[in-house]
Amino acid sequence: MIEAGQTAPDFTLPRDGGTDVTLSSLKGGPVVLYFYPRDDTPGCTTEANDFTAMLPDFTAAGATVIGVSKDTVSKHEKFIAKHDLGVILVSDAEGDLCETYGTWVEKNMYGKKSMGIQRATVLIDAEGVVARVWPKVKVAGHSAEVLEAVKAL
Repeated sequence: MIEAGQTAPDFTLPRDGGTDVTLSSLKGGPVVLYFYPRDDTPGCTTEANDFTAMLPDFTAAGATVIGVSKDTVSKHEKFIAKHDLGVILVSDAEGDLCETYGTWVEKNMYGKKSMGIQRATVLIDAEGVVARVWPKVKVAGHSAEVLEAVKAL
């Protein structure tokens, strides 16, 4: 997994609304990248709703919040519409960003091993350097913890 102090690998990925997001174009303000397994599942919905609820606070702190999964843009758009989400969701359909950031991992559920996205968050500072990494995120209270880290930058 990527570590604090490293330069955040750049990316350009499609987002909801038919445009792209390029990380390097967001320099000048912090970026919160949160990786999640799949749209419209209980934990992922809670996490997206929590970040959306706190989005005014993240925006006031100058931060951009971006959710990353392998779901398609059209699935993201349905997820956003269904839950009235305010965060940006990008589609890493090929999994390249997940691989680069180290969130594509082997999981073991009920004794069955499979590959999937590990829920994780990466805070990138205004200069494009990884400031903090939260691997294996537990959703409850996570967005508030990330907001405090953003404010501390």
